Amino acid sequence: MRIIVQKFGGTSVATEEARIAAKDKILQAIEKGYSPVVVVSAMGRRGAPYATDTLIDVLKEANISVNVREMDVMMCCGEIISSCVMAATLQRFGLNAQTLTGGQAGIITDSQFGAARIKNINTDNLIHLLESGITPVVCGFQGMTEMNRKFTTLGRGGSDTTGAALGAALKAEFVEIYTDVDGIMTADPRIVKEANILDVVSYSEVCQMANNGAKVIHPRAVEIAMRNNLPMYVKSTFSDAPGTLITASGHNLTVGDVPINEKVASSIAHELDLTQFRVALDPLDVAAGRQLFGDLAKAGISVGCLNLSEKEAMFAVFDKDAERTEETLNAAKFSYQKNEDCAKVTVVGSAMGGLPGVMATFVAALAEKNIAILQTMDSDITIAAIIKRENVVEAVTALHRAFNL
Repeated sequence: MRIIVQKFGGTSVATEEARIAAKDKILQAIEKGYSPVVVVSAMGRRGAPYATDTLIDVLKEANISVNVREMDVMMCCGEIISSCVMAATLQRFGLNAQTLTGGQAGIITDSQFGAARIKNINTDNLIHLLESGITPVVCGFQGMTEMNRKFTTLGRGGSDTTGAALGAALKAEFVEIYTDVDGIMTADPRIVKEANILDVVSYSEVCQMANNGAKVIHPRAVEIAMRNNLPMYVKSTFSDAPGTLITASGHNLTVGDVPINEKVASSIAHELDLTQFRVALDPLDVAAGRQLFGDLAKAGISVGCLNLSEKEAMFAVFDKDAERTEETLNAAKFSYQKNEDCAKVTVVGSAMGGLPGVMATFVAALAEKNIAILQTMDSDITIAAIIKRENVVEAVTALHRAFNL
């Protein structure tokens, strides 16, 4: 069998018209000789009756402090409804389809409700269905504990994770992630009208895009695909555009006539709602940094954009954590400065490492727009800066042009 996994996001199953379009993609795969395993998200977004956020709101109206186990059972309902409706749609058009919960599809997880990790996938049931000519329609975002068979959810973006994990377990030829855009873009098209669809992008680049604010695909799904060398496509349910191929970067991969490894940058990502802290450290107290980050960790505060020297620590937190960060710093009697209303802009590119002039291009693009850089961070494939939130649109646009995207 030539197995593939086709994952359809919430907008791809939210309406009758969307489900018909999804059905067409599934039929096209079958006509090409593939045996598809279909994975679906809950239908629609907050406000839609069966969207995950809507279901959460309903439960919290009953009890704002609801137990995590009950919360996971409630959240699983969205995908169960979606898979039943999608299977019924396929049956209506003559396809032999069957709904499966995550557990019925063989997905066994730990018992960390709300953010469960997949421990094992038993593919026997899925293989049996495929060999019988049945198209499985699997609930994304969920699994089941091994010992007591309790529903669990995989955390936000969990349907992407389901698709990648099933693809790896089934040794699928590839995974298709269907959404409402034609592929992964070089920047947010709501900010940069000239943003383009990427034909090919590497696993590591997509992970960095996602981790730096781009709404592309969940990084955990990409990590699973990367470990298993599993090609993934991001495509639109509503068009015939070829989409974006996510795969390993190699000398034989090209985008048009340009080898992928010769591209300096692939995209510009941005992240909003950040608060920057600059904390003074005593250079004579080598344990000061350990105390600082130990206290923040105990308070449950995740820090990012970290720069650490003997005299100062610079980092950013999401705005929702800013007040608790201040309380933690004050309690430990640290001296600090706070910059509110910040954002981060990031250039992502697998060919940037060790290439002279990349930082110069980055800094010059922002300087030409009189955008102050509050802090910079870099890795082998990223250069990022903390700036004021009011400058995000201008900064992303300027970087997109400076790196010829």
